[in-house]
Amino acid sequence: MEARLIEIEIKLSYAEDTLEVLNRTVFRQQEQIEQLQQWLVRLANQLQEMAPPESREAKEERPPHY
Repeated sequence: MEARLIEIEIKLSYAEDTLEVLNRTVFRQQEQIEQLQQWLVRLANQLQEMAPPESREAKEERPPHY
């Protein structure tokens, strides 16, 4: 009975270690996701600034072959 209890305690210890590693991994990944989202917003803003302004009339204008 005692050997079985020791085995369960060992397995629990490994499970706790694994859970801690997973928690740290998820935390780091969330930080990376947030950083990438910020970069993506900045890049999207830069692209909008670089794009030539399009007038509304140009979008609605019929092509010359009509």
